[in-house]
Amino acid sequence: MIFPATTAVFAGLLALVYLGLSGWVMASRVSGNVLFGDGGDETMLKRVRSHANFAEYVPLALIVIGLLEASGGGHTLVQALLIALLVGRILHPIGMFAPPNSPRQFACRGGGILLTMAALAIAAIALLLRVA
Repeated sequence: MIFPATTAVFAGLLALVYLGLSGWVMASRVSGNVLFGDGGDETMLKRVRSHANFAEYVPLALIVIGLLEASGGGHTLVQALLIALLVGRILHPIGMFAPPNSPRQFACRGGGILLTMAALAIAAIALLLRVA
């Protein structure tokens, strides 16, 4: 087993994105005086869900991709999966604030989650094939 250095670099980048989303939520909480939940504010709800969606998908994706890399998975595949994950996680919150049913909403929110799910699915299948 090798150290998953590429995954480690992207984990650091994704941690910075997560911190940015956290700060975005905190700023909204402070400015709207919302200590818990979304306070009935649609903007706050979108920020909280963007942050939570990140927290729901990224840890598992990093674990699976990291295991793939550590088991000797191809560097190009690992790097492509990590780039897709990073781009997807940046696009998703942009799409959350796009006008409903707009091209930007479909491209960013839809594209963001599709990239995330594709990265996770491909990594999972590649890992299973690798260890089978």
